[in-house]
Amino acid sequence: MSAALAEKVDDDLWSAIGDPTRRRMLDLLLVEGEGTATTLSRHLPVTRQAVTKHLGVLDRVGLVRATPAGREKRYQVDETQLARAVAQLASVGSAWDARLQRIKRIAEAIQRTKQD
Repeated sequence: MSAALAEKVDDDLWSAIGDPTRRRMLDLLLVEGEGTATTLSRHLPVTRQAVTKHLGVLDRVGLVRATPAGREKRYQVDETQLARAVAQLASVGSAWDARLQRIKRIAEAIQRTKQD
């Protein structure tokens, strides 16, 4: 990865997204528009307390915003931060595509040399 690309990639953000439970929570929040730890835990194979901890991680990296609602908090996806994550993923994907193309060209050159 280039130095410029490395600076653009937010490791904390990707660490948060790397967890399958948190990705599922983001999916649920995107579909429903919002949710609480209680409502999310009904759709996940983890406890409400675990959901609360996962939401805390997502909140710290800015992927969700919490709004107090009585004794609970309602969470919504921060679409700006999600768009940032998508842009980073696209950038990393492009960088890897370019690397793989370079490797392919080198391998093809080696193959041609062996055939000659």
